[in-house]
Amino acid sequence: MGKAPAALKRVMLGRPMSSGELGHTLLPKGIALPVFASDALSSMAYATQEILLVLALVGVSALSLVVPIALAVAALLAIVIVSYRQIVRAYPGGGGAYVVAYENLGFTAGLAVGAALLLDYILTVSVSITAGGDAIVSAVPSLAEHKVALTLGLIALVTFANLRGSKESGRIFAVPTYGFVVAIYILIVTGLVKCVGGCPQAESAGEHLEAESMLTAFILLKAFAAGTTALTGVEAIAEGVPVFRFPQSKNAAATLGILGVLSISMFIGVSWLTDQTNVVYTEEATRTVVAQVANAVFGGGPMFYVIQVLTALILILAANTAYTGFPVLASILAKDKMMPRQFRSRGDRLVFSNGIVILAVAASILVVVFDADLNKLIQLYLVGVFLSFTLAQAGTVMRWRRTREPGWQRSALINAFGGSVTGIVLVVVILTKFETGAWIIIVATPVVMYLMRAVYTHYTYVGDQLALPERKPLDRRPGNAHFVILVGRVDAAAARAVGYARSTRSVDVSALTFDAANHGSWRRLAPDIPLETLTVKTHDALLARLRERRASLPQNDFLTVITPEVLKGKGLLEIIRHPGLHRLKAKLVKESDIQVLDIPLVATDIDPAVDQAHEPARHHVVVFISAVHNAVLEAIEYAETLRPTDIRAVSFGLDPDETEQLGDRWLEARVPHPLEIEESPYRDLGESAVRYIKRFAPDGVNRVVTVVIPEFIVRKRRHQVLHGQTALIVKRRMLFESGVVVVSVPYHL
Repeated sequence: MGKAPAALKRVMLGRPMSSGELGHTLLPKGIALPVFASDALSSMAYATQEILLVLALVGVSALSLVVPIALAVAALLAIVIVSYRQIVRAYPGGGGAYVVAYENLGFTAGLAVGAALLLDYILTVSVSITAGGDAIVSAVPSLAEHKVALTLGLIALVTFANLRGSKESGRIFAVPTYGFVVAIYILIVTGLVKCVGGCPQAESAGEHLEAESMLTAFILLKAFAAGTTALTGVEAIAEGVPVFRFPQSKNAAATLGILGVLSISMFIGVSWLTDQTNVVYTEEATRTVVAQVANAVFGGGPMFYVIQVLTALILILAANTAYTGFPVLASILAKDKMMPRQFRSRGDRLVFSNGIVILAVAASILVVVFDADLNKLIQLYLVGVFLSFTLAQAGTVMRWRRTREPGWQRSALINAFGGSVTGIVLVVVILTKFETGAWIIIVATPVVMYLMRAVYTHYTYVGDQLALPERKPLDRRPGNAHFVILVGRVDAAAARAVGYARSTRSVDVSALTFDAANHGSWRRLAPDIPLETLTVKTHDALLARLRERRASLPQNDFLTVITPEVLKGKGLLEIIRHPGLHRLKAKLVKESDIQVLDIPLVATDIDPAVDQAHEPARHHVVVFISAVHNAVLEAIEYAETLRPTDIRAVSFGLDPDETEQLGDRWLEARVPHPLEIEESPYRDLGESAVRYIKRFAPDGVNRVVTVVIPEFIVRKRRHQVLHGQTALIVKRRMLFESGVVVVSVPYHL
């Protein structure tokens, strides 16, 4: 990254935070509540509204049922809160419903819950911010025609806030979240007082509704299912327990209890006022239910607008629950090989940036596809919620039966009851919402499950391939080195390639060129190295010649292709200027049993008084590794054929647990070279690698450092997305470092 983009990034997101500061990003209960509970609290703004939409099908007379239905939903919410407090205590490592289902019900159940929760978090963002947009439009109707653009802009703002860090976003969101809670309680208390002498009436009171259906048990169940939107977001705290301050389980359980008290009281209060003010709400209504109640209770005026502003803010900020839950869940799934491993990486601000960005993109697509229509989006919402609720409860029951901890019978009974109730609600939700949009999630969930299983299968396959006993280089002496120098033109870089190849004392060195005019200059530079001209000037002809050469060598020998290049400057533009050479190197890396060694030389570093073909006196070889497997062991053997001054393996400790295991496996493999574990406090592999290499003070003439990168090559191009492209990151950063050459040692799966 250039200086200007890097400076802009610092201004936008703040300074990079080191891994040692992770403890300072953990959330106290006061900030954790707005971060994790904003979704559940915000649903108070539209849960009653969803009940009214269903009851309106029967006519005005059915609207009085809103309070009994709200009480039933509140009872279910209380059951789920109590059940999840059990889960939080049992699984302090986070992961919530996914971890519970995976560990106790098996792989498929874990896939189902993981897929359902990922979809649910995406819907949380799209639904919450769309609802926030509705609240803004209720206050400023002239914005209605720009609703989609408004919603996308709000998603971008919340995304930006979360990229700055969970704690920072929590502080930003705390004021409007607590402000919304206080405002709703003021609304409820004021309404109760005014209702003593006769409740004020909403602007829609007395409107006639044409009955479209009879009042049936199915309509009641449908209204109940619609009201269960009040339960959305409850699971987020169980997903993100590791984000809480210590003691994490205790603080998470306490936050869940606070959430339950606030949500239940606010939901019942708003529903009661809705009934008493005789609100009539249909899809054609221009004002939301909360807006109508506030207008009736406060008679318009400043408090009406305060309620509207805070409602809009809490609905927008409700998405923050998903911005915390989705990245954490994705990182856990990635650790279990069910998501691309890039989701495990923390960004500059110690948040899982990749998860945040993907969540924002997916939610934005939904908003555009459904035209920011809340009534359409919300139909997709509850299937995943109650599927995860039900499987989480069932899995926890199995855990209690297996562990039989003190008091397990009582805990198992609570979870069994909760699972039974949420299972019934799941069936009701599917039956009542299937035709209006739930079928999309019912279809999408197995699709996501299939993709997750495919990712798991690929990573398992790669792991098996890297550990194949028959491909493990054990108890044998390394083979010989053979070099082929690709000569585009005879210049300082070609001369440096000659000096490098001679210093390795390889068995033989030869050269290939497409231009016969290079022969005269080459004879003066390296008369001892034969130069062959390819008559067919194509990459395919070159590859065919290299394959022929490789086939003539013993199996244990290594054939290395050296690609010298002179760079005009040190900017990234240099990479763009030579697309042909980079395409050729990419093709060479994919060739079996051929190594590719790049010798770049920046024009400003060339000293005419120095013999660039000089053999360096000190040659250090560094093998970058992240694990111990066949590809690494093969790279070590390759490094030995270079006959360097010394060889060392280096790993940058991005994950403390994996780093500890790496040291043990290195000793088990009995590699006769030291392993160095280097810190990478800011998780920038390229910067850490450059800082390490500079210790050797390479100049390319007297001291050279060869960076050996083991690369395993996947067979299918689409599988490249599942890998972190570490080799490309290192190569790009090393390209402009004086005296550093990079060689790729491919391991073909």
